[in-house]
Amino acid sequence: MDDVWAALGTAEFAHIVGLSLTVSLSATALAAVVGLPCGAALAICRFPGRQFLILLANAFLGLPPVVVGLTLYLMLSRSGPLGALALLFTPSAVVIAQALLAAPIITALTHRAIEEPWQEYGGALRVDGATRWRSIRVLLAIARRSVLTAVLAGFGRTISEVGAVLIVGGNIAGYTRIMTTAIVLKTSEGELGLALGLGLVLIGISIAVSASAFVLWER
Repeated sequence: MDDVWAALGTAEFAHIVGLSLTVSLSATALAAVVGLPCGAALAICRFPGRQFLILLANAFLGLPPVVVGLTLYLMLSRSGPLGALALLFTPSAVVIAQALLAAPIITALTHRAIEEPWQEYGGALRVDGATRWRSIRVLLAIARRSVLTAVLAGFGRTISEVGAVLIVGGNIAGYTRIMTTAIVLKTSEGELGLALGLGLVLIGISIAVSASAFVLWER
């Protein structure tokens, strides 16, 4: 236990936790920018292929992280179509990988959250002459508790990700090493103090996210 307390006061620990929160919050924000309007649009718009997109969003809830990481690696490698951007093994690549995993979650949950308000208020919005975009904004505000829960679920996905991050981030010390990848590395190296300390923080964040979602639903 003394090793854990000693690890909590190190600069390495603080940097890893800070970087983890930075990339995960950035990835969640990016996923929300894409997922919220897409989920709402799937709920209120009718167009060819809509049911397939809804099925795809729900199917991607269980998207294997290593497959996402491998695909993104091939895209960002020097010989890949996005290699010129030089994003591989950078924090930006970690953000993109996490966002790709969180976006389907936010999209699917937002779609479910908006369906009922649209059925209840859609007619009134159409009578008032509201555009599709205005309707989406209104419905997101009405279902804000469920929408916020969707975003929190997306954050829970990003903060706990390890497989895809290892592939595209490289687990570089002081640059792309976040909590999950550091736990894997430090455990294999026998540095259990730092691994346990990071694990406790990660568990605390996960509990806080889950508790926040529960409180929102209760209110």
